[in-house]
Amino acid sequence: MKMTIEIDCSPEEARTFLGLPDVTGLNEKMVSEMQNRMTANMAALSPEELMKNWTAFGVGAQDQFRKLMAHAVDMGLGNNRNK
Repeated sequence: MKMTIEIDCSPEEARTFLGLPDVTGLNEKMVSEMQNRMTANMAALSPEELMKNWTAFGVGAQDQFRKLMAHAVDMGLGNNRNK
């Protein structure tokens, strides 16, 4: 035997009926904090900020980055030659 019960109520009414806490304020605060952090991190990804960070490590980091890019290009060319 299969029974289906349909209840039409708002989320607030369902929370109250089930005895669950209202976390609307906490949710709004968490979303706001996440937006603030994402905005702050987006500023760190700007090209100017990336160059400042890379140049702060000196020539060694720049040389390592150049080698990484050269290796990636070599791998890409090697894969295209096999096709």
